[in-house]
Amino acid sequence: MTLLHIFLGFLISNLLGYGGGPATIPLMYEEIVNHYKWLNDTEFSQMLALGNALPGPIATNIATYVGYDVYGWWGVLIALFATIFPSAFALILLLKILHRHRQSLFVKGMTLLVQPVIAVMMLALTWKMSANSFSSIGIVQSLVIGLIAVLALIKFKIHPAFMICAAFIYGGLVLPHI
Repeated sequence: MTLLHIFLGFLISNLLGYGGGPATIPLMYEEIVNHYKWLNDTEFSQMLALGNALPGPIATNIATYVGYDVYGWWGVLIALFATIFPSAFALILLLKILHRHRQSLFVKGMTLLVQPVIAVMMLALTWKMSANSFSSIGIVQSLVIGLIAVLALIKFKIHPAFMICAAFIYGGLVLPHI
């Protein structure tokens, strides 16, 4: 039954995750943490940080990690298939349909109005992860790290991968001594 749960958890997340990997993260969180309880909040946050530091799409990185953690190599294969299949199938099917109806006001409205929903889902997940960070390392340190990250990313245009690496280094070298 666990392999079926892995398949369904990742299939549902990726069927409904309009907008790519970042849009599926809140849906995966719901399945992984709240529904199946494969990871807790802290483990999910750590896995998400690790997944963002690795190359490749975040959705497949999450599927690989959780699939292996829950059911080994069979879990990896099932989770990856459930993650990739909906996108591949939908892409082929929808591209044909959207191409045929690309000037339709309905299609334009659909794609524009789903964006705020995705933004709110990402904000809700950010809020939950911030609360976890506040309880783990404290509010002041979390806010200072967040402010530095925002400045580095927006003002100085530093690549996000370098920020993730810097956070890993800081977390490994500084936090244990505080």
